[in-house]
Formats: sequence, C-alpha cells, structure tokens
Amino acid sequence: MSFHFKPLHPIFFAEASGLDLTQPLSSEDVQAINSAMNEYGVLLWRGQPLTAQQQINFAKSFGPLDIGLKRVFKRPERLEDERLIDISNIDAQGHVAKRDSPKNLSNFANQLWHSDSSFMNPRAAYSMLHCVTTPSWGGTTEFADLRHAYDTLDDRTRAEIQDLKAEHFALHTRLMLGDDAYTDDQKKEIPPAIWPLVDTHPGSGRKVLFVGVHARQILGWPTAESRMYLQDLLEHATQRERVYRHEWQVGDMVMWDNRATLHRGRRYDISERRELRRTTVNDTPDALLRTF
Repeated sequence: MSFHFKPLHPIFFAEASGLDLTQPLSSEDVQAINSAMNEYGVLLWRGQPLTAQQQINFAKSFGPLDIGLKRVFKRPERLEDERLIDISNIDAQGHVAKRDSPKNLSNFANQLWHSDSSFMNPRAAYSMLHCVTTPSWGGTTEFADLRHAYDTLDDRTRAEIQDLKAEHFALHTRLMLGDDAYTDDQKKEIPPAIWPLVDTHPGSGRKVLFVGVHARQILGWPTAESRMYLQDLLEHATQRERVYRHEWQVGDMVMWDNRATLHRGRRYDISERRELRRTTVNDTPDALLRTF
C-alpha cells in the first residue's frame, strides 16, 4: 500500500494516509510507520472506524502493551480489556461522571503537559489515541516536540543540564491536584523512575529535552530550586510556536512518541460525553524497529 505523509506543522506532526488501520499490518507497514514516527514524532490518521480489538491489534504491532496507572488504582473499568485506557468522562456504568469523580480527576491531570508513563521503567514508547465521541466544544489535544526544545536551548543551559537526571513519579500530578488519599502500598506500586534531562531519541538519534509534569525532582538539587528549574524548562519546551493543536473528529487515530514529545488535553464541557481510547506500548529494546 502506498503511504503519504502531509506535514501539518513546520517542526513536527504529519497526517498519514494510504493505510487501513482496521487491517493487519505487514512488516513493511510497521517499518514505514516507524520511519515516519522518527521524522515527525506524531502521526494522524483520519476516518479509521476501529473496534477496540482492532486498536489493540494495531498497537501490538509495535511492542508489548502497557496498562499504566491501572496498576495503582484497580478501580472498576468501563472497557473490558485492561490494555485499553479509557480517556473519557464516562463512569463504569456508562454515564457521564460527576464533576468531582476520580474519573474527572484523571481528565484534569491529563490537561498538564506530560509524556505517558515517564514514571515507569521501561517507559512508554508509542501511544495511540482513537476518537469515539466529541463534545460540542473544546477537548482538543496539544503536542510539543522535545527534540526541537533541545535544539533551541541556549548554550549555557545545554551545558548546565547535560549530566542532570530527574525523578519522575506516577502520583506527582494527582498530589498536585489535591488528591492525596493514597495508601503506602499504592505509592510503592510504581516506584519513581530516573531519566536524564538530556536524552537521545533511539529512532532519530536526535537529542531530547526530556521534561514533563511527572518530573518532580532533579537529583542532588534542593526541592524548591529543582521544581522551579524544571518548570522553566517545561515552559521553554511548550512555547506557542512549538505546539500543534489537534481538533478531534470521530474516527481519528493519533499516534505519538512519548520519548520525543509532550501532550496535554484541553478544557471542554465535562457535562457532555467525550470518549477516546488509548493504547500504549512499552519502550523495550526489541519493541520497535530502529531506523535512522
């Protein structure tokens, strides 16, 4: 099948066409998608009427699937397969969730700049988000390229962060938002992961400024100074000219590389249904084809 990639932003992000995602991928398809992901960081497919199982099958072509924070919460789920992450405001009974529900707390946490599962080792490689229902307004998703963020750092900052490492903690965003009702066992379920602030993206070979809201501490630095510096770096990475905003349509599939990009959801009327399904694959040495 003939692929076509149309850039939608000067720095990254492209619309892909020429492939029916409801059908099994060939090894050549996987290699072509990996190559495009290494170049663009985020790919969009329009008009893909995927079932839940078809989305899982597509994701499995790129590595082992990750269930993320389900390891901690262990709450009743609306979607039967735990490998599907329910990015919605719909409760386990299929109703729009109450404003102060744990479901909406997750939605608010998703409105912070992050990369999926940076708090785990192995961390997430690709995420794939499929749109099922859209609200009447809002609910867009924004993306930023961390490779370009590194490229545009000044020389002094590059030298300063070259050998620094940061601790990423799963519940950091939840605690920030006032949700502190976690047991010690829950907090230990996913211990913090340590990642360098300056990393190398394995697919493109480019340097990455690996920041995001899950990063809570620079190793060896005082907490206050550490968090303010991490915030400065995050603001640099997400300046307006470096951000692409995606307006969702039903049937959209967006696939992004968590090792090279950040994303966040935007506000919408949480009394209206918004439903997307996410699948995420772990970054293991043999999970993805490394094509430079």
